[in-house]
Amino acid sequence: MRPRVVAAVVAPLLWNNWLLPRLALNRRGRTAAGALAATGYAFAFGGRPNWLSGRGIQVGLGCAAVVGAGFAAASAIPAVRGSLAGAGDRAADVSTLEWIAVHIPLGTVYTEELVFRATLDPLLDKEFGSVAGTVLGGAAFGLWHIHPARAAGDGVVATVAFTGSAGMVFGTLRRRTGSATAPALLHCALNTGGALLARHS
Repeated sequence: MRPRVVAAVVAPLLWNNWLLPRLALNRRGRTAAGALAATGYAFAFGGRPNWLSGRGIQVGLGCAAVVGAGFAAASAIPAVRGSLAGAGDRAADVSTLEWIAVHIPLGTVYTEELVFRATLDPLLDKEFGSVAGTVLGGAAFGLWHIHPARAAGDGVVATVAFTGSAGMVFGTLRRRTGSATAPALLHCALNTGGALLARHS
């Protein structure tokens, strides 16, 4: 593996699991720092999000609509709603509006999609091919969540496995549309739906 690709893999993992936690920022500070770091990372490693892709927007909105319908159906069933809400409130320090309008789209979706789908995945595809790139990109995305899982008291192995699988889905959407917009819209719909259920169930 070329040194540039090694650096592209290692840098975000060190940032999210080691450096960012040591800055001891509040939620707003973490959101701002994450977005700035992601932007710098994309510039450094040649990220190409292609945010305005028509196909990316179309596919992403379709995926988000399916997810939204699923959450709406789940919220109408008390047992399912209670189960989905069991994870609890992950952002009790901010209002619902701020959580879903700022921290999810900017601190999570923009940051992660710019780092992984727009920048790292294309580098891995070029180095290893799209199949291996999908797996390796998903694995890196899973490992990105080690510290957040520990901080939330979640099982690290389960979190890495789940988010790694999600990363492969998001990566596949990026590869099929040529844009990070499709996975970003799906990612935003999933996180927003989960946040609303956690707050209003």
